[in-house]
Amino acid sequence: MIEGKSVLAIVPARGGSKGLPGKNKRILHGKPLVAWPIGTAIQASGVDKVLCSTDDPEISDIASAYGADVPFLRPDRLASDTASSIDVILHAVDYLASAGENYDYIVLLEPTSPLTSSADVDTALARLHARRADADSIVGISKVESTHPEYDVRLAADGRISPYMAPDFKSLKRRQEIEPLHFLEGSLYISCTAALQRERSFYHGRTLGYEVPRWKSIEIDELLDFLLVETLLANANQFGVFEAMPRSEV
Repeated sequence: MIEGKSVLAIVPARGGSKGLPGKNKRILHGKPLVAWPIGTAIQASGVDKVLCSTDDPEISDIASAYGADVPFLRPDRLASDTASSIDVILHAVDYLASAGENYDYIVLLEPTSPLTSSADVDTALARLHARRADADSIVGISKVESTHPEYDVRLAADGRISPYMAPDFKSLKRRQEIEPLHFLEGSLYISCTAALQRERSFYHGRTLGYEVPRWKSIEIDELLDFLLVETLLANANQFGVFEAMPRSEV
């Protein structure tokens, strides 16, 4: 809770995954992937309840063992590759509302972004709450560095390349001169419930950005991503990862 406003954290974790089969149950640095966002949400002082939405009984058992509430198994219509995330979230919100549980803020933490810390959640939540006069949601963003569009090129049918943003290669800007850009990196989403229900999205004209470092922006969609995060955690002392995440989360 934050200044009398209740907070629900939702961790969506379906059983199917084409990119990395069994992804949400796969062991990352000693615990299942789905357990990472659950632990983060539980450790966040502003979160009142952590709910895991899944269609998989085994994931349900894992989530419960790590402290999440799993009051239902997600219906089949919300467990396919084509099911929308917002429908999954609002299904959980409506389910709790039908039982008399209503929350002022919704936090979405996905297993694919296991490096988000409880401090991130609390800081972002406080930032949004302080800006409620002109903002309804806040989402994770990260600085565009090695893939800045200034250095993108077009590939012609004849195999030649040309700059995407500049008229020719001599006109390319130096890195010190390019406009700072950020990308939507998916590690953290928070919205006031009413706006989420109205907009059916965390992204709109009243959305704030919460900047995270590049190492936190890795999203696990395939084996390569999983191995990158696993390697990062195995070498955490060199990256300051454990220093940025409470020991109970790692």
